[in-house]
Amino acid sequence: MQLEGKHILVVGMAASGIAAARFLRGRGARVVISEMRAAGELRDEIAALLDAGIALETGGHRERSFLDAELIVVSPGVPADLPLLKRARAEAIPVWGEIELASRYLRGMVVAITGANGKTTTTALTGELLAACGKKVQVGGNIGTPLISLVDTSTPETVNVIEVSSCQLETVETFHAHIAAVLNLSPDHLDRHGSMEAYAAAKQRIFRNQTAADFAVLNPNDAWCRTFAAGLSSQAVWFAPFPLEGQTGACVEAGTVEWRRDGERHPILPVSEIPLRGAHNLENVLAALSIACLVAGPAPELRAAVRAFKAVEHRLEFVAKRGGVDYYNDSKATNVDAAIKALEAFPSGVWMILGGKDKGSDYSPLIPLLRQRGKAVLLIGAATEKIAAQLAPLGAEVPLIRCGTLEQAVAAGAARAQAGDTVLLAPACASFDQFRNYGHRGQVFKELVGGLAPPR
Repeated sequence: MQLEGKHILVVGMAASGIAAARFLRGRGARVVISEMRAAGELRDEIAALLDAGIALETGGHRERSFLDAELIVVSPGVPADLPLLKRARAEAIPVWGEIELASRYLRGMVVAITGANGKTTTTALTGELLAACGKKVQVGGNIGTPLISLVDTSTPETVNVIEVSSCQLETVETFHAHIAAVLNLSPDHLDRHGSMEAYAAAKQRIFRNQTAADFAVLNPNDAWCRTFAAGLSSQAVWFAPFPLEGQTGACVEAGTVEWRRDGERHPILPVSEIPLRGAHNLENVLAALSIACLVAGPAPELRAAVRAFKAVEHRLEFVAKRGGVDYYNDSKATNVDAAIKALEAFPSGVWMILGGKDKGSDYSPLIPLLRQRGKAVLLIGAATEKIAAQLAPLGAEVPLIRCGTLEQAVAAGAARAQAGDTVLLAPACASFDQFRNYGHRGQVFKELVGGLAPPR
């Protein structure tokens, strides 16, 4: 699309919306941003956008703004079924997400990674593996840097490694990933998608425009991934913590990670050298290695790059030891399955901080592991009473302590945990009841832990 002079509406003033607006304005479009929040909450952003020649409407959406637009670009947090968007589509006005917009101008190969859990770790590791192999790499998308911000620095030789969410995938049309990975699916964002089937359908759109020259990286342990494989136009590549027989992918045999393709086996490194904690992180490493081997082959540099990789911030991140108690920040565990995976990484003695904004989740699957490994559950946020009701079968075995705030939860854990125990923030909820986002929640947790008495 020729952008110069076009009247374009950007809906939502999150990071990707602002980045899209700046990109569009920089190419001569007449840009308006429409935002539900009041102007008083957005003073800093408003001043910078007005200086860039971008118009704004705040405190709600105007129908006329939608119907006068020649293109509408939506932020991921904006529901795809917003009535005004439906009306615009009925008037044949294109509605794109920021990922779709960026993909039409981005140069180089696209590697796209999604899943209910593990996508941030896998995306970050994939970027580091490819960089170690000498590739020109950019990492962005849902992991932090909006994809649209990578357009100007992309080249035909660039490998663009991007994390994509189900909300971003809802609005793709021509977006094309040469390598597309789905790590796993478990209930998440059901408050938005309404059902597991709708959530899975959004994730499956990552394969929408692939051809026989492309690759789909999938988890054979996941039923949804196996279903996706049956409908692929691209080549299936697998990652598994067990041997793959006659299939392409990264796997484990006799304690060694191998890359297998066309009947050849290439050892990469012993599992014992992987520095990340938890069985789920083994799968994340295998997925990243599958992608790296597709792009760069089973290069010798991969072993050292895996060994050097540090946990992504807010993802089973070790914070500190205080009084013999370990504190771990897994603020990015925003659904029940992620919280289960975090809990599985510790054999016993866990004081688990749960709660926040509910996403339509069922918390009862946590009960068996909490019985085995939990000392207590420290409940915070708006979902407290729902979680307490669903975990009630724990009874006196694992006490449910209503803390209200994260500050009170950290204080309760510090006061009651004993040497050898672990205080684990793995909330299984969104953060928006008390925090700006999961990163803000994790940062506050780390600051609270940092304020505890230093080790003796």
